[in-house]
Amino acid sequence: MRKFFRKYLPSHENIRQNRFVSFFGTLLYHHNLWHLHRRSVAGGVAAGLFAGLIPGSNPVQFFFATLFSVIFKVNLPIAVFVTLYSNPFTIVPLYITAYTLGSWVTGSKISHPDDLPSIEPGLLDKHLSEWIPVLTDYLVTFGKPLITGLFLLATLLSVTGYFTIRILWRYYVIHAWQKRARRNHSNP
Repeated sequence: MRKFFRKYLPSHENIRQNRFVSFFGTLLYHHNLWHLHRRSVAGGVAAGLFAGLIPGSNPVQFFFATLFSVIFKVNLPIAVFVTLYSNPFTIVPLYITAYTLGSWVTGSKISHPDDLPSIEPGLLDKHLSEWIPVLTDYLVTFGKPLITGLFLLATLLSVTGYFTIRILWRYYVIHAWQKRARRNHSNP
């Protein structure tokens, strides 16, 4: 497993020189941020899955993945890499899932598409001050269920990812031990 991860992960220096990550300075020198073992990789996956649903583009998600890695002392390259699961192709289904989960938990739903605030096509040419009321209406309509759903979905994905990696890593190690034992037992 370590060979697989080392083959595809960026080096320590490449990550430390990234302008969004270099902010952490000497905190990036902790050995657990770079070691590849079951706990650090599983924690890195969990941190990356959680940070991947934080609204914002990749630099924002990279920053939070780095922050979580430093706080919890888990593998930083894995955490940063895993944030890429939320991308332009997957973000819409993820946000729809988060909104559905959040509306189920909070009990607030949009019963009819006419309940949504209207967006006028002419707003594209308008000043920011004219956009603020429209954005406020959308945040009030979608805000609570979406934010709640994003937090719950990120937590659910993180916990699931953490235990999945721990179980798969353990299975791989047991399988490798058994394979080695069979090989050693058959060769006297």
